[in-house]
Amino acid sequence: MTETASLWPDVRVAYHWVHRAAHVLTNADQLPGTPVKRRLGGLLGAMTRHRAAAGRLTPALTHFLKVSRSYWPGLFHCYEVLDLPRTNNDLEQYFGAHRYHERRATGRKGASPALVLRGSVQLVAATATRLRVFSAEELAPQDGNAWKALRQELAIRRQQRTLRYRFRRDPVSYLAQLEADLLKLSLPP
Repeated sequence: MTETASLWPDVRVAYHWVHRAAHVLTNADQLPGTPVKRRLGGLLGAMTRHRAAAGRLTPALTHFLKVSRSYWPGLFHCYEVLDLPRTNNDLEQYFGAHRYHERRATGRKGASPALVLRGSVQLVAATATRLRVFSAEELAPQDGNAWKALRQELAIRRQQRTLRYRFRRDPVSYLAQLEADLLKLSLPP
């Protein structure tokens, strides 16, 4: 204890700030995202201004501030969206459950390629249906144009994946076909 006694004041300062940040993010008052963002922003500003008070732990505190800023854009969605998991561990459980059920349903040992192509739709649907049952009216698209745009995006992803597969399977014939198509476009009719 006597050998590390000089380090304890720095640990107390750094622990106090990190503990306050954890308290703000816990959000026991169930505040919406904006007040939580404001509180954490004020705390991080104070930590930035007074980080020298952390003594030997200043580099660790600087790293904490850097990581907090990098997560800032997506850090507060969980306070705005009901039932959105607040930690990576909770969110990872949703992804893990989806992988588990998909492996069981398809018999694959690895992740399905469909998850890469349609994950933005599949994961949302799988997560939402775990929370409650939806009626047919709720499942019907509200915005036809947005639905068509999403379908188009998914079709483009599928087509790109198909082309990559064809190239890997037979690169010579794929490139020959690509060259022939290019010559057809550049030659006059």
